[in-house]
Amino acid sequence: MLYDPARHEPLSNLAWDETRARETIERIVHDTHARFSADHGWPLHPRDAEAGDQSPATPLYHGACGVIWALDYLRRCGACSLHGDYTPHIAALRERNMRWLTSFESDAMAPSYLMGETGFALLEHALRPSPAVAERLAQLIDSNLDNPTRELMWGAPGTMLAALFLHRENAEPRWATLFRRTARQLRSQLEWSERYECHYWTQDMYGTRSSYLDAVHGFVATALPLIAGRDLLDDDEWLAWEATIARTVRASATFEEGRVNWRVWLYAEPRMPMLMQFCHGAPGFVICLAGMPGNALDDLLIAAGETTWEAGPLRKGSNLCHGTAGNGYAFLKLHGRTGEARWLERARAFAMHAIAQMEQEERRVGRQRYSLWTGDPGLAIYLWDCIRGSAAFPTLDVFLHDSLNARSKGACAR
Repeated sequence: MLYDPARHEPLSNLAWDETRARETIERIVHDTHARFSADHGWPLHPRDAEAGDQSPATPLYHGACGVIWALDYLRRCGACSLHGDYTPHIAALRERNMRWLTSFESDAMAPSYLMGETGFALLEHALRPSPAVAERLAQLIDSNLDNPTRELMWGAPGTMLAALFLHRENAEPRWATLFRRTARQLRSQLEWSERYECHYWTQDMYGTRSSYLDAVHGFVATALPLIAGRDLLDDDEWLAWEATIARTVRASATFEEGRVNWRVWLYAEPRMPMLMQFCHGAPGFVICLAGMPGNALDDLLIAAGETTWEAGPLRKGSNLCHGTAGNGYAFLKLHGRTGEARWLERARAFAMHAIAQMEQEERRVGRQRYSLWTGDPGLAIYLWDCIRGSAAFPTLDVFLHDSLNARSKGACAR
């Protein structure tokens, strides 16, 4: 089966309500601002705790760095009225995160985009740019070229995305050079599968070697910055990447009666269940591949969207990485790609369900979930994109003053 129905729940019969969506954004923002502590950042949600840890890491993915970015982004977009300055606290939060990273045996984890120092440096650049911060970013991106993880969260694809954001901001040649160097390094590390007749990467991560396909650790997560930055590559380079991406995506797809999903790994164990969420499964494939030029993958993307809709909201909650809002972004991406109103309607239906999920979880725990990728600030951004009818997935499509597709309708600017 393409997904496990037990991981999903029936869609709420709630009509789209823009006023409620706006009020939820404001409530999330104001509650988040009120809960900040200069000493500890934000309270750790039980679902984000590992092994009883009450002193969380603070990275872009699920910590204070991402929350600060989200609040600033919502302010810049005009989605909320709150103006708070967290810049004086970033250095201490970064040091706290670096202490957490020392628990890993490998120094290769430190430059990570979503979990390490690159995310913090990019946040500093967004809030208070300086030559010193830019130089540090260049060093971090360069030092991550040989990272054996070969995926977006920890590895070179993530820091390649940071280089692309920086180049889109000011067109400085060194960022384009770092982007191209990373792309060529990744090209040299591709492996060929005789069994599936496609390319893939091996990720050496968390003490194991894997062949992830997904939108965080896997093949399509790396495809996203390559697609978005294809204009920085030579024509022949991009044509080779385009063929490689299309071939692997199609070769690894599983079809059932006009629907489609992807397994977690290229070399998955027999009968390994497939997931239907951003980080593993069809929604993430749609989100990462929606900017692919041409129509070679259109049938797959549409089928993936239909499968995501058929599966329904996720029981895990409202968040981006493995929740209802993340899946809803697939509909927003398809709305942007096809112009069809049904995809926006579906995104907004998931938005209303996600609001109800957030409120239920808040009542259960006694507070909101203060995290970008796994919590309520990420939901607030999704609600804003549902209101404006456009998709800019936070920290993948947008980070600095605009989204990577800056000419798209509805993109926000400082």
